[in-house]
Amino acid sequence: MNESMNQSASLDDLIAIMARLRDPDGGCPWDLRQTFRTILPFTLEEAYEVAEAIEQDDMSALREELGDLLLQVVFHARMAEEQGSFVLQQVIQSICDKMIRRHPHVFGTANLPNPEAVHANWEREKALERSAKHDGKTVGLMAGVAHALPALVRAEKLQRRAARVGFDWDAIDGVFDKVIEELDECRETLAEPADPGARVHEIGDLLFSCVNLARHMGVDAEQALRTANRRFERRFGQIEAALHARGLEPSLAMRDEMERLWSLAKTEEC
Repeated sequence: MNESMNQSASLDDLIAIMARLRDPDGGCPWDLRQTFRTILPFTLEEAYEVAEAIEQDDMSALREELGDLLLQVVFHARMAEEQGSFVLQQVIQSICDKMIRRHPHVFGTANLPNPEAVHANWEREKALERSAKHDGKTVGLMAGVAHALPALVRAEKLQRRAARVGFDWDAIDGVFDKVIEELDECRETLAEPADPGARVHEIGDLLFSCVNLARHMGVDAEQALRTANRRFERRFGQIEAALHARGLEPSLAMRDEMERLWSLAKTEEC
């Protein structure tokens, strides 16, 4: 591949590269060994790395990570083509058709004057598409919410679908009360004899209720937890750095000092 190609590479070039990597005659042994299932973890990882670049407002990283994610699409499409299922062009055609169909106010004559109307139409189209996949039969409202989604994301999607038909709290106070109720039930599972199954059940209910609370507060629960994870990681890193500067290590014996340094790290962020 010459320098001029590097400066003007196209999707066709990427398709050709993947075809060469998957060529049984001289291709890459690692790429040839892969299947949809073995590549799946990489696909998910690349999607999260795109999210991380966005969260960090790093456009250079975003450019690179979008390329890595695009490679995953081309990789899956190539494997599908090899087994005669579909080709990349059909993938592109499918999403083009879907976007045109779901935007009749842009590509047609429908009158959808505000974002709420657009969203309602989008959901109607999705419902019709789900029904079409089942030969026109009525399908449950929760059908199509992928089980592979992160649990917090899936919980919010399930709740939003239920809310569309009125199965939701009328006011946020009820959600706060539900969270407290579930927290109390978690505490009850600590009583003897311990039932690990009950604890899993109650913790699940508590987390589900917390997602509901986040939704009612207009907060993306998955994003909020990702942010909290980064904040914890950053603050604990400050604790470690402060201890290492004094020739110390994090340990149970340093618990009080770690608590002090944690409070200091929180104060410095304010």
